[in-house]
Amino acid sequence: MRKFTFKKESFTIESGVKFFYEKNITKFGNGAKIDAPKEYIGKKVIVLVCED
Repeated sequence: MRKFTFKKESFTIESGVKFFYEKNITKFGNGAKIDAPKEYIGKKVIVLVCED
């Protein structure tokens, strides 16, 4: 099941999520990167960009 609901201040995601964490995007050469734990290499991810 995949359900995405986005509202101004909150959101709901139901998609078989096993793990959730919050990190800052950091500069990497001419681009950017998000650090993630090694055990999730090769897994599908969803990135949400939030306004500060």
